[in-house]
Amino acid sequence: MDEDEDEDVEAMRTRSLRFGLYADEQGLAWVQGLVDTAVGSRSARIVDRAVVHEFPGSGMTTADAYDHLTEQWAWENPGLDSGAREAVELRVRLVCSLRTWRAIRRTVIRTLCPEGTAPHLCRVPWAAA
Repeated sequence: MDEDEDEDVEAMRTRSLRFGLYADEQGLAWVQGLVDTAVGSRSARIVDRAVVHEFPGSGMTTADAYDHLTEQWAWENPGLDSGAREAVELRVRLVCSLRTWRAIRRTVIRTLCPEGTAPHLCRVPWAAA
């Protein structure tokens, strides 16, 4: 084992990924698949996954926290019905090193938004929390 591997093994701990999404069931499943693929290609393990609709104790809902995503979708899709989309937060807890967590997060974000900062429409409006 080389020095980098030693550091990764020693730094393995539970870390969280959080994404605010304005998605229907298909969009949510797509994003969860992106996370699964990114985690599966690295030395990480998912230990828990939750879709959150409100933040306990704060009195704030995900609709309040991510209202800008609803507005983004409406702006990008004028006149279209949003259907079953709703603002949620996807939380994924995984065991990995900090370096691996960063790589997974970067991969998911790049896949969510392959056009980067160029003007485009988002399949699922999102925010990294």
